[in-house]
Amino acid sequence: MMQSQMSRLERSGGLVLRLAGAALLAAAGAIHLDLYLTGYRSIATIGWLFLLQTITAFGLAILTVVARSWLVSAAGAIFMLSTLGGYLLSVWIGLFGFKEVRTTAGIVAGVIEVAAFAALAGASLADLRQTAPTSPAGKMAAGLVARVQAAGSVPVRAAVAIAAGALVLLGVAAATSGPHGPVVSAGSLRTATVGGVRVLTNSKGFTLYWFAPDTPAESKCNSSCAGYWPPVPGHASAASGVPGRFGTITRSDGSAQATYNGHPLYTYIGDSGPGQAHGNNINLNGGLWHEVVVTG
Repeated sequence: MMQSQMSRLERSGGLVLRLAGAALLAAAGAIHLDLYLTGYRSIATIGWLFLLQTITAFGLAILTVVARSWLVSAAGAIFMLSTLGGYLLSVWIGLFGFKEVRTTAGIVAGVIEVAAFAALAGASLADLRQTAPTSPAGKMAAGLVARVQAAGSVPVRAAVAIAAGALVLLGVAAATSGPHGPVVSAGSLRTATVGGVRVLTNSKGFTLYWFAPDTPAESKCNSSCAGYWPPVPGHASAASGVPGRFGTITRSDGSAQATYNGHPLYTYIGDSGPGQAHGNNINLNGGLWHEVVVTG
């Protein structure tokens, strides 16, 4: 009787973990879809990876509920851990020429991915313990089932340790990564030809942009938006021979931002090197973005 009650408790616990894991998979997919639509779609390679992550996350969420298989739950757990690993890699050293910046959406997605791993790993272990040795699935996994059952609480402790370690790494990434892109020093602005158009760039040749909703006195790109479109710091001036009117405004956080002909200036994290203008004429973060064209 006691064993039967324990079995029912494990079965119901596995169901709760499976449903929670599926919901967290869907949540992670939704965040990546939003990021893809609001900025990452214009980033080479990374954009396609975000779309693939979204599709895979939603697909695994559905399969986790429908299939009720330890193998699907395990696949979901590994997928969430690998997604977090990709994020940490892009924050610390860069990925496919793209270096991530710290944003609220990125941190929230990371926490969800850790929680999803924990829930799905727990669901997979619970399902493994309940796998009938006489079923086809049970025969295929007989050795694994036996090892899991013989190990007792060791696999659970291992999953908890991995989740805790992942959470610590996420915290380190959040504490050590910058909220904005590379700083543009004052007096470093110049011009370059990008796509046959003469545009304003920073000292490293990265294209500068202006945001349509901005006014000559106020930037409308704040919070997470500024993580994707790093503002050019104030008191920037032109190199010799660059025409136009340069100035500064005070941002909502009190910092100074450079302006050109009345437009607050930004770089774009989607540009991985000089000569690129991936942010030109795209509608992201609440409005249209344009490269800063220099005439005269």
